[in-house]
Amino acid sequence: MKPVNIHSNTELSEVLAKQKRSFVLLYKSGSESSECALGNFAKATEDAQSIVTYVVDVNTVRDVHTVYGVSSVPTLLEFKDAELSGLTKGCHEAGFFANLLQNAVFVANMPEGKSFKSVTIYSTPGCVHCNNMKSYLRKNNYPYRDVDVSKDIRAAEEMVRRTGQQGVPQTDINGQMIVGFDKKRIDELLGLHAE
Repeated sequence: MKPVNIHSNTELSEVLAKQKRSFVLLYKSGSESSECALGNFAKATEDAQSIVTYVVDVNTVRDVHTVYGVSSVPTLLEFKDAELSGLTKGCHEAGFFANLLQNAVFVANMPEGKSFKSVTIYSTPGCVHCNNMKSYLRKNNYPYRDVDVSKDIRAAEEMVRRTGQQGVPQTDINGQMIVGFDKKRIDELLGLHAE
């Protein structure tokens, strides 16, 4: 679905009030890095049917970036229940943006009567193994909580305190930490593919 152009902060506030999760790319037309981000963001949104995305050209819309304290573009704003929950600066590949969108809209289809273990993945948006881990859980329809340690310093410190490791992904499964994408151990702890 193609991103929707926003023309004012008032318009943005109205659309955000109607959405549970939203992504808004602030860009500056004519800027090389902004045009890069806009093109890649548009490619990433082609397959994101269940989430509406927005774009704001700061050359013509002068109030949005000031409201959210954005001093450089391109910047992707992520909103949860109309509240700003994250910022991603710079031009990134379409796959990076696609992963952000996919992770935002994933909702596990939990069968009745089945219990799930608590799963928290400590990750960063550009981490290939992190995205593989999240894709693996989605493929197996297993719910998880994603914590972006590039934005949550306290979570990053807690992760390092618990394992002594800084690398991601790190996954907490009912209190047991797994460093890296150790599929065999994950299957074992979650009971996936158990015959």
